[in-house]
Amino acid sequence: MSNNDIVTITPNVLPSLDTVSHQVSNNGAGAIVTFSGCTRDTFQGKRVLRLEYEAYEPMAIKVLKELIAEARAKWDLTHVAIYHRTGVVPVSQVSVIIAVSSAHRAEAFRASEYLIDTLKERCPIWKKEVYEDGSVWKGQCCNHNQA
Repeated sequence: MSNNDIVTITPNVLPSLDTVSHQVSNNGAGAIVTFSGCTRDTFQGKRVLRLEYEAYEPMAIKVLKELIAEARAKWDLTHVAIYHRTGVVPVSQVSVIIAVSSAHRAEAFRASEYLIDTLKERCPIWKKEVYEDGSVWKGQCCNHNQA
């Protein structure tokens, strides 16, 4: 991980995309790509009330730093920021932000997609989807249902 990288896991509301874009901006970067994942109100025909995230924070931070290092090995990146929220995330609020800057857009797009996809596969962050008719745990290490 470079000194130009930010990794934050927090129970607080995440910063705005403008703020995070500014954090990864650089005069040598011709591209800034941001991804934000927010709680939607339905999933597979079910009404979603909220999401709840839990993380094993020391390991999650370590994994996120490893993912950034992997992305930097694949693409020439200027800055990278990953924010992930824990706790209750109501409908319409943001649970994850990834921002990547690079000299060229293709690298920033590919790195951003790689980071969100591998975060979901490997990072010890678990998501509980709370539906109107019950709850389901989802995540890298957790595949059981809970009523």
